Amino acid sequence: MKALTKTDFNFEGQKSVYHGKVRDVYNINDDLMVMVATDRISAFDVVLPKGIPFKGQVLNQIAAKFLDATTDICPNWKLATPDPMVTVGLKCEGFRVEMIIRSILTGSAWREYKNGCRELCGVKLPEGMKENERFPEPIITPTTKADEGHDMNISKEDIIAQGIVSAEDYAVMEDYTRKIFARGQEIAAKRGLILVDTKYEFGKRDGKVYLIDEIHTPDSSRYFYADGYEEKLAKGEPQKQLSKEFVRQWLIEHNFMNEPGQVMPEITDEYAESVSDRYIELYENIVGEKFERESGGEDIANRIEKNVSNWLKAFKSR
Repeated sequence: MKALTKTDFNFEGQKSVYHGKVRDVYNINDDLMVMVATDRISAFDVVLPKGIPFKGQVLNQIAAKFLDATTDICPNWKLATPDPMVTVGLKCEGFRVEMIIRSILTGSAWREYKNGCRELCGVKLPEGMKENERFPEPIITPTTKADEGHDMNISKEDIIAQGIVSAEDYAVMEDYTRKIFARGQEIAAKRGLILVDTKYEFGKRDGKVYLIDEIHTPDSSRYFYADGYEEKLAKGEPQKQLSKEFVRQWLIEHNFMNEPGQVMPEITDEYAESVSDRYIELYENIVGEKFERESGGEDIANRIEKNVSNWLKAFKSR
């Protein structure tokens, strides 16, 4: 099974390229962005040495579906998906903040709460909560985007006071965040899932705030199965969830959390294939449709280059 772990395209009008942990983003004439969701996978801020077949297709197609399902709430950057692993859209000036919204006390928020923290990013947390318990209403806990290493928690007040985002733009982002999350939760509920928490990124173009990047994918979001949630909560049992947490757990079991002196465990073909199967399972549960594997008959990079070049040519001639 083939996996795309590296891209080196040179599209017409290309000004620059940014290689992220998972996505490679090509700037076309400072007007469009070609975002390639590769098959790379990251955990603990490090990219694993082997790609996961079909992971990029899974992420790109989930994000595309949810971007399309929220256009009535706010404008977003997406124009087209010329290839199963590619989204092309408007180039926006990204805000250096990620809007994280949480409906349930779990993950890093629970770890801090367990250690006595009762205020997260300026948001007061109720006393006496249990792990995986719902908040009275979803809370927004933003982070500042770091070029390297971990993003840092920050309060709404500090974001505005430091001039990272204006009060006016932040109010728009906050409103969009709550409404998009509510829509995501509605869609998840129809699939028997709970959208627990997620992150959104926003940018600005021609004075207007746009939703950018991916949304509601298992890399950016946490889902629980609704069936059995209350029972497991009452018993203090771990929730059955859909996210890439299983990869982190596998690494932890193999004594790797990207700490000094730790060695990355070997990623065998069999393990990579099993992760691929899990991502496809995630897709089918989240989207509610059978996943159609894109034919591996031709080289993935050649297919992408051809599909994107044809789209850009057609777009230019419109």
